[in-house]
Amino acid sequence: MKLDRRNFLIAASTATMATRIKAEVIKESIQKHGLADAFVGDYHVGAAVSTDTILSEDKPTLKLLEREFSSITAENCQKWEEVHPSEDSWNWSASDKFVDFGEQNNKHILGHALVWHSQIPSSVFQDKAGDTVSASVLRRRMENHIGTLVGRYKGRVHTWDVVNEAVSDDGYDDWRPSAWFQILGNRYMEEAFNLARQADPNAELLYNDYNMHYPQKREFLVGVFKDYLDRGVPLDGVGFQAHYMLDDPELEQIEKSIDAYSALGLPIHITELDVDVLPKAFEYMGAEISTNFEYSDKLNPYPTELPDILQEKLASRYEKLFGLFSKHQDRIKRVTLWGVSDADSWKNNWPVRGRTNYPLLFDRQLNPKLAYTRLMNLKR
Repeated sequence: MKLDRRNFLIAASTATMATRIKAEVIKESIQKHGLADAFVGDYHVGAAVSTDTILSEDKPTLKLLEREFSSITAENCQKWEEVHPSEDSWNWSASDKFVDFGEQNNKHILGHALVWHSQIPSSVFQDKAGDTVSASVLRRRMENHIGTLVGRYKGRVHTWDVVNEAVSDDGYDDWRPSAWFQILGNRYMEEAFNLARQADPNAELLYNDYNMHYPQKREFLVGVFKDYLDRGVPLDGVGFQAHYMLDDPELEQIEKSIDAYSALGLPIHITELDVDVLPKAFEYMGAEISTNFEYSDKLNPYPTELPDILQEKLASRYEKLFGLFSKHQDRIKRVTLWGVSDADSWKNNWPVRGRTNYPLLFDRQLNPKLAYTRLMNLKR
């Protein structure tokens, strides 16, 4: 049927109105039903919560957390340097508020991280004279720290990252030569798990690390975990930090590691997911926070906004990752983003200070990005 001008305008107006109505329906759906609802049959979808968000009671961010996520992780407020800055001093303010928020909003609460070589006062490993403490002293300090922290939230924090990043970056096939290892030997890790179990027999206890897809690291840790399970060390699951790039690692390598660790009977947690969209500063895929490279404009190509072509690449990457995770939903218990929005991502300053990065699902104004829409469409 040939349209005259009047009918054409009516048709165009109707189409425009329909588009607006559809957009409003999608917006309303997003406001009522978040990621956690979309993936409720697969796994928890979570986010790390910053200390600033908790202490400042950042209402827009907290509202977003309430709607979108079923699990929350303490990004920094339970790390040793923040919660236990000196031997006789504890700072419970942010940690208590974090746990209270989780309980009030019926979230799965993840404590992070009990034993780590980083973000810990050097005094933990030294006596008053500055000399290295004995194994018995350090063991006592670890027992006090884990017993006090885990014990305070017994029955309230559901899962703990007990040991973080215990494997060396040099070859990925041996223990990291941290102060923990140098003083206590490789038994420090299993001792930490035993102490955590004593403090809360019902909490889920995880080992958490980056580059879990590396074959050398996978082989080393599978051997360690098998030994633990054979001897009754209370290891309940494996955390993949999943600090990925747009094209690295390949899905096949991630899947091989999911297969290898879950073959031991250990559930998988994707614990710190983000996707770096910026150029590599160096051929380094780790997450050692002491790593830093000099700023250059070449390494910070998008200081104000991410181009559409990269929004598309980011969306495609997240779509494929979540597709893989849902393929293995019987093995994966949780997928947690490391931050709520691009504004609070650690990737803005690592491994190059001063960079502007865009690795998460919500932009700096807390608006959902194309990647978010793709994930919601996966479950429609």
